[in-house]
Amino acid sequence: MTKEEEKIEEVEEVTSLSIDDDDDFVINEDDFKDLGDKYFEGIGRRKTSVARVRLYTKGDKDIVVNEVDYKEYFKIADHQSIILDSLEKMKSMGRFRVVITVKGGGVHSQAEAIRHGIARALVVFNPDYRKRLRKANFLTRDSRMKERKKFGLKRARKAPQWSKR
Repeated sequence: MTKEEEKIEEVEEVTSLSIDDDDDFVINEDDFKDLGDKYFEGIGRRKTSVARVRLYTKGDKDIVVNEVDYKEYFKIADHQSIILDSLEKMKSMGRFRVVITVKGGGVHSQAEAIRHGIARALVVFNPDYRKRLRKANFLTRDSRMKERKKFGLKRARKAPQWSKR
């Protein structure tokens, strides 16, 4: 049995939540006090960005990206809202301490990689979340990457100027 399966079993033992598609469900936080200092991990990717996300049930409920508060790391409000999307969708704001290590890519793709990682970690935390996160498209890995440059061309598809004579 893998680590991930063991974590899932422990969570299932602690709680037996079933979440429908409606937006008015509440989680009893007392059910998760037995988990201790364990965390739920998810890896998110977008273009060349990779984010390792860990959700802790204990500790102060803040979001830390590369050992800096997420509001300092991502100055633009749009990027901050992208990060919080999956937590807000599951009404889990303030339930977890989120520790994120992200590298590669630009700021926007890092934010989307973090959203993907948080969604995956939430599914490890509670498999019933999968349906709603999948519907919101947070579990889908966006596979679009920059196309490589080909020889004889200036870029991936741009050819040098053609002259008839």
